Amino acid sequence: MNLSQIKFGEVATITKVRGDLLALKLFEMGVLPGEEVALENVAPFGDPIAVRVGEYKLCLRLQDAAHIEIKINE
Repeated sequence: MNLSQIKFGEVATITKVRGDLLALKLFEMGVLPGEEVALENVAPFGDPIAVRVGEYKLCLRLQDAAHIEIKINE
C-alpha cells in the first residue's frame, strides 16, 4: 500500500520510499522508514494531501505520496 491510499483515521508506518531524487528530498523533510504517518487534511479536489509525520504536518501531491510505501498499524 502507498501513502496516497491512506484513509482518515488510519495510522501507518513508512516502510520504504521509492525514487532516488524524490527519496532524498523526502528524507531531508523527515519522511523516513519507521516513522508513523496519519492523514490530516485533503484539498477540495483531493490533491494535495496533508499528513502528520512525527510531530509536524507535511503537504504532498498524490503523485509524490504514491512513492511512499506504508503498512497500516493495527
